[in-house]
Amino acid sequence: MKEIIEKLTKLGKTISTMESCTGGGIANAITNIEGASEVLKFSAVTYSNEFKIKMGVSSKVIDKYSVYSMEVAKEMSKNISIFTSSNYGVGITGKLNRVDPNNQYGEDNIVFISIYDSDKDKYYNEKLEVLDKTRADNKELVIQKVIDILSSIL
Repeated sequence: MKEIIEKLTKLGKTISTMESCTGGGIANAITNIEGASEVLKFSAVTYSNEFKIKMGVSSKVIDKYSVYSMEVAKEMSKNISIFTSSNYGVGITGKLNRVDPNNQYGEDNIVFISIYDSDKDKYYNEKLEVLDKTRADNKELVIQKVIDILSSIL
């Protein structure tokens, strides 16, 4: 993540996150690096559908595709970028080692990652299978995947 922060700083670019299953893990990884305040504008942990919707995710998209879908991850990444006027928005949704009684639909142990580049109006999307035994290990897999995607973009 240190290299990502350095690249964003050098380019004068900013990033914001809207995370669900990672619970702010991306924002935490960013803020663990000195100089993060230069690039991180805002981070939201939107565990519930209610707050995804309040942050701009369309309820119609959630209803049509399920909250656990690439379509919702894309809505999250773009809307957080727009909300904060950030160059990059990161949206993450998925299931880590549990069935969600409030959202019965969507694949188990799959995380959807979307990074939106507002300058290019382009999405970078990844579907990641998370099969490690602990939620913490699975979160680390997702964080590393986000770092990998950002490294390839910047």
